[in-house]
Amino acid sequence: MIKHYILNLNPTAKHEWDRCILRDPLTAKRPDIAKLIAEAVGTDSGSFLVSVNIEVQVLEQAAAPQSEQLSLPFAELNIPSQLREVA
Repeated sequence: MIKHYILNLNPTAKHEWDRCILRDPLTAKRPDIAKLIAEAVGTDSGSFLVSVNIEVQVLEQAAAPQSEQLSLPFAELNIPSQLREVA
């Protein structure tokens, strides 16, 4: 069974769980690896000793976006007149 996933690595992520994310390319859901193995084993109940081979082949790499903040001068901001009056 060959599955394709998108792996996002961000060592500077704020939270530990966001540093390494594996997602389905179509649904963007995180795969349930245990469920995938269970599907490969079949429908019999019981305990199984399984061997799982993971072969990783990078098909394409997208550069990580630079985390730059876009700053706009106040003259370019569109603030409704009612908000300006309240402030």
